[in-house]
Amino acid sequence: MAAETPFIRPDVKAFLDGLAAMGGVPIAEMTLEEARASYVALHGMADAPPRDLAVIKDLSYPGTDNPSGGEIGLRLYDARDTREPGPVIVFYHGGGFVIGDLDTHHNVCTEIAHHMDLPVVAVDYRRAPEHPFPAAIDDCEAATRWIATSPEALGRKATGLIPIGDSAGGNATIVVSQQLAAKPADVPVVLQVPIFPLASDAMGSASLEEFAEGFVLTKGAVEFFDAAYAPDRNDPRAIPILGDHSTAPPTVLVTASLDPIRDSGRDYGAALSAAGIDHVHLEVRGGTHSFTNLRQAVPSYQHETERMFAAMKLMLGAFA
Repeated sequence: MAAETPFIRPDVKAFLDGLAAMGGVPIAEMTLEEARASYVALHGMADAPPRDLAVIKDLSYPGTDNPSGGEIGLRLYDARDTREPGPVIVFYHGGGFVIGDLDTHHNVCTEIAHHMDLPVVAVDYRRAPEHPFPAAIDDCEAATRWIATSPEALGRKATGLIPIGDSAGGNATIVVSQQLAAKPADVPVVLQVPIFPLASDAMGSASLEEFAEGFVLTKGAVEFFDAAYAPDRNDPRAIPILGDHSTAPPTVLVTASLDPIRDSGRDYGAALSAAGIDHVHLEVRGGTHSFTNLRQAVPSYQHETERMFAAMKLMLGAFA
């Protein structure tokens, strides 16, 4: 029996057809610099413009107690100049732990701050292959613990933390939440939001094979990132499905039906269900990986992103 053709929403198909017509070199055949430049170019072409905010400010965590031994760059976003104590969103960017940075996810961070009306702090963690696993995770955890202390440089008092990130950043979201459950920070994690995360090992999964080519993220790119990041597949900090889910915070999990690593995110949703953790699982039907950064090229992705914000507000209200 022939495999059923997956549903692709019309504006997604138009975007994918456009990408295919442009051609391009597979990421595995690029130099590291070319791969990073191509990621910047994709977001520059397809992402919605940034929101105007009262505060967009580059900061740095001194890093004196961080394994890197150096500063970790941060960027603060806030729709308000001043703010009463409350939750702080901590954002970890995607890009396979290899090609993303603060600028590739600048626009979506302004979107989060605008819609959630909460401060957002994006973490500029060290990237592979210059700094393989677990450097990125060490930086994300250390920076999040520092944010929890409400440092004077932040200018906002945190009463709780909301880790959020896409793809590799979704992996970091789950891992940091697990690390802070095992060894609590100054304030608790009140919600986590892994967006199309790598939670279980994607290698050999059905979705990786089904959507190997032609759906934004490719199997070749997943393999490229994996080789650069060099994760230890027996370590929950690399493959967080191996961790303890009984202590997970309330969660908004987002996956996309046409994503090569979709099954990895679905596996995490199943683990949360098995552990009895309150969560909302949204799957973007007929949508691809990276939908949060393609909102101008694919108009329906704006609605999906706002649906995620609505779920976040629902979960924050339920556990306030």
